[in-house]
Amino acid sequence: MARLAAAPRVDPKLLGYGDTFGAYGGRLLGDTDIYSTAIDASKLNITTLGEPVEFSKFEETIRDFILARLGHPVVRVELTDYQLKTAIDEAVTNLDYHAPFWTTQVASFECSGGVNAYILPMHIAYNLSYVVYKKSLLSIQNMAGSLEFDFFIKYFQDNFLFSNFSVSDFYLMQTHLEMIRKVLSQEGAWDIINGNVLQLYPTPIMNTQTVILVYRALDAATLHPYYRNWIQRYALAVSMGILGEVRGKYRTLPSPGGGAQLNGQALIQQSIQEKEKLKEELLHEIEEPPAFTTY
Repeated sequence: MARLAAAPRVDPKLLGYGDTFGAYGGRLLGDTDIYSTAIDASKLNITTLGEPVEFSKFEETIRDFILARLGHPVVRVELTDYQLKTAIDEAVTNLDYHAPFWTTQVASFECSGGVNAYILPMHIAYNLSYVVYKKSLLSIQNMAGSLEFDFFIKYFQDNFLFSNFSVSDFYLMQTHLEMIRKVLSQEGAWDIINGNVLQLYPTPIMNTQTVILVYRALDAATLHPYYRNWIQRYALAVSMGILGEVRGKYRTLPSPGGGAQLNGQALIQQSIQEKEKLKEELLHEIEEPPAFTTY
């Protein structure tokens, strides 16, 4: 039996990213990470114990906050860089998953005719909110024989658009076209396949069609101080739990003064309470409630 050929998946041509002033000549959508200071969620929670740990400038501020709050350098803090990195990753992951609408960002790309599957960078795919993909009613040559084409031509014929066109006709036409878009689904549909492949319906028929991606991503350069501090406090709470487990192995350490008491169990309890408090804060003060729309 012949094997079916897989549908092509392309990295499309980048048209815009973040603002309208960039010069993206020849760049692809997959290159957006070079323009972005957004935190790449695809790199979270993948560090292994045997790998050297590298902190970004943003992560260094979180690490130093944790160490300072735990008493460093006055008190020895028994945490490795790997343990600190896991705590930071957990905090960023929680905020990124519940990222509110203030973190909305936009990118746009150019379709390829006959191709409806496009590979998205992971920092876009993870929190993709909406895709604007619309075929134009004025693309008559590409719609001949369709129901949309028949409705469009009939409206022009009935209203003598090319002879006696007034302002009222213009507004009537806009209302009529909007109704057609809703009833006949002028706005294209989209879906996400395998986590990072955008599939468009119907398949684009021209290379000039533009798709706009609306997504949410934490940007270290524009992150509000309050949310940066939330990450610091949550990473600190996770670190306290790890440190509590380490110190909990021994209740006392021998010393000339009769032994030092370790606060392992207290750190564990404080970690649990602080994480619960911060999760409540995240759900009730940071993340927006579900939106309800009335038609």
